Amino acid sequence: MASLVSHRPHGIEHPYATSIDQRIPVLPLDGQPVRLGVAAQPEVVSVVCELESTGEGGSATTHLTLQPREASAADAAALAGGEGHLAEAQAASIGGEGGWAVSTPPLGADTAYRYRFTATTASGASESTDWFEVAAAQWLPEGGTLTGADSRLVPGSVEWLVSSGGVHRVRFALRLQQGDHVVGFGERYDAVDQAGSTLDAVVFEQYKSQGVHGRTYMPMPFAHVISADGSSWGFHVRTARRTWYDVGASAPDRLVVEAALGGQAQESLDVAVFEGTPTAVLSRFLDDAGRAEELPDWVFTLWASGNEWNTQRLVMERLDSHRDLGIPVGVVVIEAWSDEEGITIWRDSRYEVNEDGSAHVGADFTYPADGAWPDPKAMVEELHARGIKVILWQIPLLKTEHTEAGLHRQVLAEGEAMVREGHAVREADGTAYLNRGWWFPKSLMPDLSTQRTRDWWTEKRRYLVRDLDVDGFKTDGGEHAWGHDLVHGDGRRGDEGNNLYPVHYARAFGDLLRSEGKAPVTFSRAGFTGSQAHGVFWAGDEDSTWAAFQSSVRAGITAAACGIVYWGWDLGGFSGPVPDSELYLRSTAAATFMPVIQYHSEFNHHQLPLRDRTPWHVADTNGDPEVVEVFRRYAALRERLVSYLRVSAARTVATDAPLMRGLFFDWPHDPQVWSHPAEYLLGDSLLVHPVTEPGAQRWETYLPEGEWVDVWTGEQLAGGREVTKDVTGHVIPVYCKAGDWPDLAEVFAD
Repeated sequence: MASLVSHRPHGIEHPYATSIDQRIPVLPLDGQPVRLGVAAQPEVVSVVCELESTGEGGSATTHLTLQPREASAADAAALAGGEGHLAEAQAASIGGEGGWAVSTPPLGADTAYRYRFTATTASGASESTDWFEVAAAQWLPEGGTLTGADSRLVPGSVEWLVSSGGVHRVRFALRLQQGDHVVGFGERYDAVDQAGSTLDAVVFEQYKSQGVHGRTYMPMPFAHVISADGSSWGFHVRTARRTWYDVGASAPDRLVVEAALGGQAQESLDVAVFEGTPTAVLSRFLDDAGRAEELPDWVFTLWASGNEWNTQRLVMERLDSHRDLGIPVGVVVIEAWSDEEGITIWRDSRYEVNEDGSAHVGADFTYPADGAWPDPKAMVEELHARGIKVILWQIPLLKTEHTEAGLHRQVLAEGEAMVREGHAVREADGTAYLNRGWWFPKSLMPDLSTQRTRDWWTEKRRYLVRDLDVDGFKTDGGEHAWGHDLVHGDGRRGDEGNNLYPVHYARAFGDLLRSEGKAPVTFSRAGFTGSQAHGVFWAGDEDSTWAAFQSSVRAGITAAACGIVYWGWDLGGFSGPVPDSELYLRSTAAATFMPVIQYHSEFNHHQLPLRDRTPWHVADTNGDPEVVEVFRRYAALRERLVSYLRVSAARTVATDAPLMRGLFFDWPHDPQVWSHPAEYLLGDSLLVHPVTEPGAQRWETYLPEGEWVDVWTGEQLAGGREVTKDVTGHVIPVYCKAGDWPDLAEVFAD
């Protein structure tokens, strides 16, 4: 029987929104009142809070009457998801009915407080909660040890947030000079240069509009600072906990860093400061974070995907069309291959349930001829014969009876084994954590922080690699750990372990692939410090809009500035109506000159008209057969670029100079590069400037010092100036360093 009233001081711990049953703020400052919220059953007619305070003047008890409140407004940014099959779920995850709330008097740091709630029904029944403690905190000059930042530290800026319960945060300021540019903080969609902004670093799944709201799947507590005179330095806050940054927004001469701590009586934080060129700074950071390894050539070919390609027939039809239309493709990502319950078994396959939750092998399955996937092994063999690699979708969650009814027995057995054998992330009370997020809610989450569970989880997928010869995994999700006090098997609490979860996740699948003699090709959207060493990344969920296109270019440049080598995005967007021809082809042109090129489309309940992002479907939808021809030309050019990309990626791995790098890496002394933040080098030779505005006929590009060649015309141009190019015909401005042109001219000859 449900309690009449419930209260969680931290709520569901959505990083950017509150829930109806929580304390706001969770950690009040000295002299600040607190809003106390509860969730109550419909029969409750009154809720009273009993607040006890104990200080130097003695003890006192205050009774506060809560008032019903409207259903909690959903996180406004979540609503920005707009149309899309996940938008409503994201927005609704924060709301709720049955909320009651009251505000306390201001709380003092010199006083201890505890409180509880009593709910009463119309029939006179009543029920009280347990007692909850709260202590007000204050910023003090003492409380711990900050190391490593002295060379850039603003004297007297270090403060510690201290309560009677411990030390909760530290904040300090690093010196900025007028005109400093600050780039990094992981993959950022809103700007390349974060000077003048405020932001934080916490792994979060923002469904679309990441740039509008300043959120990211892949944050990192690291940034470059490039001064107006071309000198540069950088810093790494060596923590996996959440951090916050005021990058000259409040005071232009300081970058204020605030970091969460563990709440102990004494805390410490280490900050690494790196001096040198942007590449040298990045190299020092990668000494901490880890580096990418060389991946095979095929990761640079075209990746094709559609969430509604949910049968063998549909997959083969799409790839037959590629063949018949002469559009080269090197990778297919199959998302909807399983039942989305355990993500281990092909939908419609037949097998005996392993009641102990142990792994199956390939011989355990048969595939009915009339099923969705009548012969997945033959399908993979046929695709391999065509030179196409196969990637299968994953998510690190396991549905339970709390998620939905009617689940397959195998999924339930695996869930029971996960809990029984200690493979699940746990709550502080030892029970298994059930996902608090909006996607796959109330699902179990494997504790991938330990090798034991990484092996247990991936063993269930081993037959896909060993017996079916699958080439990699789309390691989707990974942002599902919400809770400061979750218990991870490596000894970390949630406040420290949650950001690291996607790193462990990609590592687990990379290790599986290595163990079967495959390259560790994982395809992730979430990450943190350490993700650099684990596979390929894409920019996540976005609409088919010009604004999303612009955000994605920024995301690629900033991710690369933090050491992500293999990166791409869903060209033209993946959500909403099919993009028009212009957006699709401008996006195709840009993606041709990025580390990874992929098209993908969102699930749309198989409604008509289809929303596939295949070039022929975009052509049909827009009544524009030119789409196929232009796409084919760029896809063929991409094939010719593979060798250049392979060599360039190897050089990146060896030198740490990003594969897709903002111009400030090579020309930090040139102030003009900051006026053209969407330009970048692809490798050492090619300067790329995507056309990201509709209706463009001419496009202005800044060429840094040196001699350049327009790759489309062969015209040689002097650098150190802006040049304007006619970009009709879906042309993208690309310029080659003149000294490298003899080696690349043939690539562009066709």
